[in-house]
Amino acid sequence: MRWWKLLGLAGFVGVAATGVVVARAERRRRAYTPEEIRSRLRERITEPSGSDS
Repeated sequence: MRWWKLLGLAGFVGVAATGVVVARAERRRRAYTPEEIRSRLRERITEPSGSDS
């Protein structure tokens, strides 16, 4: 029965770690100003794509 407890604890730690990663990525994404997002999108549109060859 003890290994069930360890498995449950490992699952809980995994879920918590995933939540931290998602929250950090969301914070980084929201840090951009609207003008920065527009300029990055324009750069993506104007750069040549490698799939045409």
